Amino acid sequence: MTNREFIQVSISVLTISDSRSFKDDKSGNLLEKKIIESGHKLFDRKIVRDEIIDIQNVSKAWIDNPSIEVILSTGGTGLTGRDVSPEAFREIFDKEIEGFGELFRQLSFKKIGTSTLQSRAVAGVANGTYIFVLPGSPSACKDAWDDILVHQFDYRHKPCNFVEIMPRLLENDLGRSGKN
Repeated sequence: MTNREFIQVSISVLTISDSRSFKDDKSGNLLEKKIIESGHKLFDRKIVRDEIIDIQNVSKAWIDNPSIEVILSTGGTGLTGRDVSPEAFREIFDKEIEGFGELFRQLSFKKIGTSTLQSRAVAGVANGTYIFVLPGSPSACKDAWDDILVHQFDYRHKPCNFVEIMPRLLENDLGRSGKN
């Protein structure tokens, strides 16, 4: 940590599930709590079915909202026929953050061994908005937040972090109008 001041980030949480409600959405509830405890702003929270169009409709609206800087998605990253989160988000990414999935699986391997092969956690940037597509397991969401995201969303984290490059995400944005 350095002498830099903390910068609050505005985050929305999207739970992808055919069966969850806010009452029993353990992963969404955990992420909401972690966001607030870390000093960040929970901008919005929604639950949608495992349908590509539903996932993309909510995500695109959030991506177009200049007040939302990060989307955390939970659920739909497995291998079953209904798990479509990576496919839905990859279609809207401008850039993928390959290192996130790699690091997440490396950390998961230490806890769940070769079962981490079933994780299709991904991340990317779309129109200047960070998107992290996490598994639906509360334990996986906790690990992603505690071991990766809390540090990368902290402007004081060195040697680098996601917050300090936010103002530059739309440089050379391939002709998109951007959030600004």
